[in-house]
Amino acid sequence: MKALQIIRDEHRALAAVLHGLSYLVRETRERAAPPNFPVLSAMIYYIDAFPERFHHPKEDRYLFPVLRKRAPGGAAVLDLLASEHRSGAARIRTLEQALARYREGGAREFPAFAAAVDAYVTFERDHMRREETRVLPLAEACFTPEDWQAVDDAFTGHTDPLLGTAPGLQWQQLFSRIVNLAPPPIGVGPATERA
Repeated sequence: MKALQIIRDEHRALAAVLHGLSYLVRETRERAAPPNFPVLSAMIYYIDAFPERFHHPKEDRYLFPVLRKRAPGGAAVLDLLASEHRSGAARIRTLEQALARYREGGAREFPAFAAAVDAYVTFERDHMRREETRVLPLAEACFTPEDWQAVDDAFTGHTDPLLGTAPGLQWQQLFSRIVNLAPPPIGVGPATERA
């Protein structure tokens, strides 16, 4: 059941980035902190590149089909999660566009950017919560050892013909870059001035 731990670890990494994104928006909203566009851009790129192109496809390709076979009663939640995975790209485009407008249009574009961040963070947190409280326990309850072997192989190998052979290192490096760019308390980068 190594895949379960990997999924939970990946959720924690994504949750940390979402928390950091929310923190930066809150700092601007409440304390008029200047925008840190390199960190905001890196965070949104991470959200697009890691969960949307790597994490969710593995769930769709390896975890969900076995669950559909072993636990037909879970079809409704799996359908909802798969639908959310499909809508992820459009949600990311909304975030990217809001960031671009904020970067180019200045402070007058901040409220729309903040609203896009708030909406995405709420969506993704709810999505991960459904997976952690409904899907993963269902897998624990009904998967056979053979099921676990196949799913574990997919998640522990982090290899996929569509994604390349070693994307795990790429995501770790991006996460480290975010931590190094982000100001305290969410990272170890330079502190931002408070108004």
